[in-house]
Order: sequence, then C-alpha cells, then structure tokens
Amino acid sequence: MTSLVEKNPSLRGVLLGYVAEKKFQDMFLGHAEILKIGKADDHDRSKKGDRHIVYKGVDIVIEVKSLQTNSVRRLDDGTWYGKTQVDASDKRPVHLPNGEVLSTTCLVAGEFDLLAVNLFAFEEKWRFIFAKNADDLPRSKWKGYTLEQRKNLLATLMEVTWPPRHPFYEDPFPLLDTFVRARKRR
Repeated sequence: MTSLVEKNPSLRGVLLGYVAEKKFQDMFLGHAEILKIGKADDHDRSKKGDRHIVYKGVDIVIEVKSLQTNSVRRLDDGTWYGKTQVDASDKRPVHLPNGEVLSTTCLVAGEFDLLAVNLFAFEEKWRFIFAKNADDLPRSKWKGYTLEQRKNLLATLMEVTWPPRHPFYEDPFPLLDTFVRARKRR
C-alpha cells in the first residue's frame, strides 16, 4: 500500500482527502450543539458536501478540501502559503440561480455553506481554516463563461495561508452561528 501511494500522487490525494474528512469530523463535529452528522453518497454528483450537520437546529453543508502539496511554500515573513482545489471531481450539470443549467466542474456559490480547508501539508499538523461559500469565496475568472455564470461559479483554485487571511478563519463556530442567525430570521 505504501509503495502504491508513493508512486501515485493522485492516490495519495484521494486518501488524504478521506483522512481529512475524518479528522475534520473528529476535531470539530463533537460540539454539543451539533445534533446530527451525515455524509452524502460520494457517487451522487447532484449533492455537494462532505458533511451535513444540524447545528443549533439549522441544516448546514460543509465541503472539506486539501492543499495541493506542490503549491506549498513558506514566505519570507514566516507565513505558510498554498493553493486548494475547490471543484467537483467530474463535470456535471449545475443549476444557476437564473435557471440556467451548465455542465462544469466548478462548484456553485451557495451549493454548500462552509468550506473547510485542511492545512496538513503546511507543517504536518492537523489544522483547518474555514470560509463561507455564498458571499466570501472567489469566483471563476474563466473567459469561456459569461459574466452571469462567473458571478455564480466558484474559482477552482484558491490561495490560502497560515495564519489565515480573509475570507478564511481558524474557528468555524462564529461562521456557523451566522448561518443560524440568517436562517432563523427567514
């Protein structure tokens, strides 16, 4: 198994992705206010989210991603820098808010609630940073999409740092609380 992982970086990435999901669950989802934890079927491309939780009575969908190890470096000021790939593994039809259906690997703004990025590749320590999807994450800049499509499609590659910089945060719970407040107002 070790030999296979060493010789196949894509296999290493897949395994690390599943380990990261489990570490995220172990580190953050034991909170007393989380009443339910679920995971969608990985083969159902119509439902995004690595963990579906009920926090303070509100359904929240969390997408867990990892760093691209070849992008990791330490900057002169001591900050860790890297990139995370935030997209679907396969092209699939997505529904945009205007009713348009588009075939893409891009994730849609609002398709999930919270992005959790595993930073293990920085210092081989299990840490995560978090950002809200709908308003805070960068959008696709690909010229092949219309302006309206780009406004609704997330960038597939995002820069992250440790310590985190906006729109990323170290603690997910204040972000989860914003979802609770917003949804209970509706």
